[in-house]
Amino acid sequence: QVQLVESGGGLVQPGGSLRLSCAASGSIFSLARMGWYRQAPGKQRELVATITRDGSADYADPVKGRFTISRDNAKNTVYLQMNSLKPEDTAVYYCRLQFSIALDYWGKGTLVTVSS
Repeated sequence: QVQLVESGGGLVQPGGSLRLSCAASGSIFSLARMGWYRQAPGKQRELVATITRDGSADYADPVKGRFTISRDNAKNTVYLQMNSLKPEDTAVYYCRLQFSIALDYWGKGTLVTVSS
């Protein structure tokens, strides 16, 4: 069983930065594809960024150039560096670990609020 624990959310002013972390338990982290998703109030959950086990990253268009996903396999942790934050980035951010169809896990989320 894998557990994912997100941290680093909070209140930030427009234009500010935050770094989210997601720590994973278990032994499959280094073999898994990791992702960050977000869900704003009244909206569906959407993809933010993913990173493969060899470090290849992909981003949703709204965050390209502002967000950076990275991973530290030695620490079983994936990060999301968020810069130039906008009010529309306000959401609950979720971490996801994908190893197979059966081994697909989500964290409980961390709230990011961008407001002045």
